[in-house]
Amino acid sequence: MHVAIAGSHGLIGSSLAARLESEGHTVVPVGRDAPSFARVDAVVNLAGAGIADKRWAPARRQEIEDSRVAFTARLSAHTASLTPPPSVLVSASAVGYYGDRGDEVLTESSLPGTGFLASLCVRWEEATRAAAAAGVRIVHLRTGIVLARSGGALRRQLPLFRLGLGGRLGTGRQYVSWVALEDEVRAIGSLLTSGVQGAVNVTAPLPVRNAEFTASLGRALRRPAKLAVPAFALRAVLGAGVADEMVLASQRAEPAALHAAGFSFRYPTLDAALAHTLG
Repeated sequence: MHVAIAGSHGLIGSSLAARLESEGHTVVPVGRDAPSFARVDAVVNLAGAGIADKRWAPARRQEIEDSRVAFTARLSAHTASLTPPPSVLVSASAVGYYGDRGDEVLTESSLPGTGFLASLCVRWEEATRAAAAAGVRIVHLRTGIVLARSGGALRRQLPLFRLGLGGRLGTGRQYVSWVALEDEVRAIGSLLTSGVQGAVNVTAPLPVRNAEFTASLGRALRRPAKLAVPAFALRAVLGAGVADEMVLASQRAEPAALHAAGFSFRYPTLDAALAHTLG
């Protein structure tokens, strides 16, 4: 296959590109400024400015929206313009689609939540309409926290946890939907040819509460993880938007679509995923 990838240098994109090339496929990198490519078999859209890197000041919110919603709309329009169009567009989204839902089990049929991140994800997914109208199969990757030593949320946590300064965030009762990087990449690869369409929760089958997550990370590093960071401190450091909608929000997502498609997770439990990720 010839696969165009937007965001091919990011955490997920670089791993996906390496895996596809190792399997004999050809990867076509797509730039953020002007998405342009000739005939390909599939398109994967993983582009977007870091969503938790900075406080959500108005200018930052606009940058996040432009890098996701506006870019996806341009990519979708270009995909639709090709003759013939690619068979599939696999486009990033996030479990942030569901908002803060407490203990509710969330499948792909669950309604969207409220807040900036949930609204962003709804518009992000809707931005693929041009490609869908051209008959392209659309897959929306509602991804959880991707576990990788080289990037993402885990990389930011590791220094403190290695010093024995890790612990739960807020009450620690919020559910964390996570997935090992290897399973994320394997899932995307399978979705290129599986025939699945629509929303897909790319999350491991066993989400955990934040307190369980931090305890598991402490065990993996053989360090205590007994401390706690109160919600007000998180809001002061990260800003209320990032703290409330990402760090403290609870999303108990279930990968129902992947299960129905017969996908098997290599790392279904957090302890196994962390052991693999941390070597």
